[in-house]
Amino acid sequence: MRHAKKPEQVDAIVVGLGATGATAAKVLSEAGLKVVGFDRGPWLSAQDHYSGDELKYVNRNYLWPDPNLFPRTLRHDETSEAERFPFSPTPQLVGGGTNHWAGWVPRPRESDFMVRSLHGDIEGASLADWPIRYEHLEPYLTKVEWEFGISGIAGADKYEPFRSKAYPSEPLRPTKFGKRFYEACNKMGINGFPIPHAMVTNNHKGRDPFNTTSFWNQYGDPSTARSNTLTTFIPEAVATGNFELRSESFVREITVGKDGKATGVVYIDPDGNEVAQEAKVVVLGLGAIESARLMLMSRSPQFPEGLGNSSGMVGKNATFHEYVFAVGLFDQEIDDPLHGWAGNYISGGTFEFYETDENRGHIGGCLISASQTCHPINWVFPGRPQWGQSLKDADRSYFNFAMKIGAILHDMPVEANRVDLDPTVKDAWGLPVARITHKPHGNDVAMSKWQVDKNAEILQVAGARKTVPVYLDRMTGNTCHQHGTARMGTDPANTVLNEWCQSHDVDNLFVVDGSCFPTSTGVNPTLTMMANAWRVSEYIADVWSKGREEHIKVA
Repeated sequence: MRHAKKPEQVDAIVVGLGATGATAAKVLSEAGLKVVGFDRGPWLSAQDHYSGDELKYVNRNYLWPDPNLFPRTLRHDETSEAERFPFSPTPQLVGGGTNHWAGWVPRPRESDFMVRSLHGDIEGASLADWPIRYEHLEPYLTKVEWEFGISGIAGADKYEPFRSKAYPSEPLRPTKFGKRFYEACNKMGINGFPIPHAMVTNNHKGRDPFNTTSFWNQYGDPSTARSNTLTTFIPEAVATGNFELRSESFVREITVGKDGKATGVVYIDPDGNEVAQEAKVVVLGLGAIESARLMLMSRSPQFPEGLGNSSGMVGKNATFHEYVFAVGLFDQEIDDPLHGWAGNYISGGTFEFYETDENRGHIGGCLISASQTCHPINWVFPGRPQWGQSLKDADRSYFNFAMKIGAILHDMPVEANRVDLDPTVKDAWGLPVARITHKPHGNDVAMSKWQVDKNAEILQVAGARKTVPVYLDRMTGNTCHQHGTARMGTDPANTVLNEWCQSHDVDNLFVVDGSCFPTSTGVNPTLTMMANAWRVSEYIADVWSKGREEHIKVA
């Protein structure tokens, strides 16, 4: 294969510069490694390109991948025909999903790392313990909270596991709907508290505090108050002088040598040229769908079924955290307006229903939180009339008098739920797109039903005159959370990565995004993914690159 040019070899390549790839770029370059980072999207400026334009950010593809250029397909079992569907898209630009997110950053629980030990084998599920425990990740959770900028109250969550340091910023002020949520929690004996947010409310590392914008979830933030890697870890990596960022550069293959080690990547530059970049180590942070796709596309005589796929497990056990919720409608003739569009997207949450209670009829549980119902054009009102006077009446009656309580579904891993290469649909470069096969496990359906009903009950105690439950129908990827397609574990026969997220097959290939999660947890995963990426990157810089190896033993 001939390429337009061949730059000098570097120490490390990082593919994907969202939450985890940017973390790896920062840690590796600050450790002195020469790093090149690739992102297929543009490198925008928050100050120059972001605003509160609802149509631009919610209804257009400004942050999101164009489904005509980057399609995905979805089917619900092996026998169904896959159809084009924008399943679990994430913003396609430097900073990735941290450009659009609401910024929930709760910590995982100790139980998340040992689900199989706690529950054994569940029929139809492929439960597994993690090869690390909470205590191995805790120092890195703290590093991310302080370096990235997180607001919250240590100890307010009475179920919170051990933490070595408080938060760097005070919590966000409660919204009007948040106050309703706290009032209901107090009446019901539920431990409600401010969900930790990726938002600085004190001056932090030269960043100004929260400016009370209501343009939050799905919008690009023109200030530097909301923490995202575009305005934090990326410029910190660049400042080292060791990091070169190549945006609008699409990595199509990881190359390997005769010895079976990764030699680098082949990418398509902004001018359409194919370029080969060599490196001593390749780090993937594209998200669990695209990292699995890239590994499966990287076929060679040594790896005919895809790179690092001798176990046949790349792409399998995919989990996605569907968001389910209940909406509460209040009465404009009786109740005070909630003005949900003002202030932050979520305000108040609880871990009261997180751990297993067999009386509920399912195992596990999830984080729930109160939230706004979004902005006027796209506000969340199931059954909202679509046209004419009835639409106007519904908006006048309820837009200022609605809130919802949602849950991050702690979905069970199932081996047949997977990502592979679609045999017929290609992207704009003629490469096979990711095909998602997914059917919810029975535990997912039971958990979502129980939790949505409980959320409706809380809304009723909060004063809602009517509640509208929205149960799990099918997985749509509506949270953009992706995990499990390259599980980490100790057995190369049934896992893809070891405890350092290092390929069992390819010594110098690491995957630092949610692909490595053996189980999905019941919390928003980004803090956990970033902390793990920091842990792995530190291992690469301090241990692996110096020719050593270490292993973690868990009880």
